[in-house]
Amino acid sequence: MAAATRQREPSDAYDLLIVGGGINGTGIARDAAGRGLSVLLAERGDLAGFTSSSSTKLIHGGLRYLEYYEFRLVREALAERERLLRLAPHVIWPLRFVLPHDEGLRPAWMLRLGLFLYDHLARLRTLPGSHGVDLRSSDYGAPLQKRLKRGFVYSDCWVEDSRLVVLNAMDARERGATVLTRTGVVSARHEGDGWVATLRDERGGTERTVRARAVVNAAGPWVSETLGGTLGINSRAAVRLIKGSHIVVKRLFAGDQAYILQQPDKRIIFAIPYERDFTLIGTTDVPYEGEPGPVSISPEETDYLCGCINRSFDTKITPADVVWSYSGVRPLYDDAAENASAVTRDYVLDVEDQGGRAAVLSVFGGKITTYRRLAEHALEKLKPYFPALKKAWTGDAVLPGGAMKDADFDQFLAKLRAEKPFLPDETARRLARAYGTRARDIVGTAQSMADLGEVFDGGLTAAEVDYLRTEEWAVTAEDILWRRSKLGLRTSADSAARLTAYLDRKAEAA
Repeated sequence: MAAATRQREPSDAYDLLIVGGGINGTGIARDAAGRGLSVLLAERGDLAGFTSSSSTKLIHGGLRYLEYYEFRLVREALAERERLLRLAPHVIWPLRFVLPHDEGLRPAWMLRLGLFLYDHLARLRTLPGSHGVDLRSSDYGAPLQKRLKRGFVYSDCWVEDSRLVVLNAMDARERGATVLTRTGVVSARHEGDGWVATLRDERGGTERTVRARAVVNAAGPWVSETLGGTLGINSRAAVRLIKGSHIVVKRLFAGDQAYILQQPDKRIIFAIPYERDFTLIGTTDVPYEGEPGPVSISPEETDYLCGCINRSFDTKITPADVVWSYSGVRPLYDDAAENASAVTRDYVLDVEDQGGRAAVLSVFGGKITTYRRLAEHALEKLKPYFPALKKAWTGDAVLPGGAMKDADFDQFLAKLRAEKPFLPDETARRLARAYGTRARDIVGTAQSMADLGEVFDGGLTAAEVDYLRTEEWAVTAEDILWRRSKLGLRTSADSAARLTAYLDRKAEAA
């Protein structure tokens, strides 16, 4: 069923207008819609178009945050790690991390103590705990330099970050929210007991006016600009922009484990298996003063990340080995920390009350791991304006595609392969990982690959593209190749051009 027929028909009056289609905006939209509010979410670009698709792609407690005594944040994040693993087992899965002890940096006792706290801060733990490892005799040490003799192994989780955003938007829509992409909020004014906002279709240029009882400013790096410019409010809170960059190279090591590498500047860098044939390396933490739009990695950041790998791995890399890079600007709450790496990753929810009823809630900071709790806290802060608000509910509600028996991905994948034996193994795995149980909506009654239509590089088919257009707000080839998937890593220029032509034909026929 097409997206437009499932969400509430656009109107001119809502309880909640949400500005921003990243993880926080879509998470709040989902929670609010499930509590009975009428919700309009407006995103001027694509869902997860900026910060939320530029993370290190981890659902984790944040081991290094313990050094900054952020115990509440770590405890909450660890609890959310366990919960999200159950609610979205297709896009989130366990990952073991190897932390080598590097002489002259953090002492072994400090690492051991930190991991003890990490294992025990959360009340519920289903993932394996940490333990020491002799890197000289373990396979974990095989790709590392011989000077690294011992280390520790612990658990966290991987997440397909931009897909998590889309799943929250889909669930919000299915609970009645209206989700508009390529739609900017160009102005808003306080009027009576609510807000009147002007929205612009960024493709056609048409404008419309809507009313809302309250506004959620989840504009990410644009949170201050939206508050002061679009909404005309001078806020007490301030945002601090930090650029984080990652590089991707051909696979550096065998095995499913990731590595967390200490650096002489006290930072840590991750090296993570990525898309089966690659290694993801990051992230940097660089103060950012420019416009918070599209950003790219600097040569200095690339050199830094290559140097981090070359300090610890036998295999050396240079900038010439980078097959892809991406950067994002993180809108952290400005806590006046001198070091960019020390700025809190906790979130702050700032409510501006306009005359007792017309509230604006702005989201500062946060991390993808705690987005669900952030949404709950946001609705708690808005409850005085919506006395009939229903109870919190997202803690046990699976995300679209996640309704697998016992949250067992491998069992589901085996079943999908048995149902559709014509699917190549890698295609079946990719569809199951990306869409979970909704992969069946893509393959439908097909009995062969030919039944799925035109085939693009990486096993992408016309049937999948059509699903992404109608169900997941995909408009461009970039939406599909780099946010709904990472098939861009395997797509030739010719295939990308064919995909663009296919999308153009579909758009003209619509």
